[in-house]
Amino acid sequence: MKYQISVAEMQDTETLVQFQLAMAQESEGTQLDYVTVREGVKNAIEDESKAIYLIARNEDNEAIGSLMLTTEWSDWNNARYYWIQSVYVHPEFRRQGVFRELFEFARVIAENDNAGALRLYVDKENIVAQKVYQSLGMHDSHYLMYEL
Repeated sequence: MKYQISVAEMQDTETLVQFQLAMAQESEGTQLDYVTVREGVKNAIEDESKAIYLIARNEDNEAIGSLMLTTEWSDWNNARYYWIQSVYVHPEFRRQGVFRELFEFARVIAENDNAGALRLYVDKENIVAQKVYQSLGMHDSHYLMYEL
């Protein structure tokens, strides 16, 4: 592996908050509330039942990317389903395999837990991201997503 991937710890909170703020601005033009995001990140780091953050570091130990894993329970399959969310890679490190390594680490976590699936959602118009996910062996689901 080219990058060091690990589960984020409390000292990574500020980095993860900055990644989330940047991602919201880049992807949706949304300015999130700093305090709310900081509390959300802290709560997840303190309680892995909420989420697990994975963080990628370069050879200088600089945080360059992250993703958040959450789970849902499937009574149909008696298994957890893992969801990849909140993916962020610092712009200067994009297209260099950072997400691929984060994804592979997440895949191993899901496999070790005998997960029913490893899922994510992607904007219908984001063809570039869809091609990346397909290159990692993912495929589109037969489910549609609705929200209220």
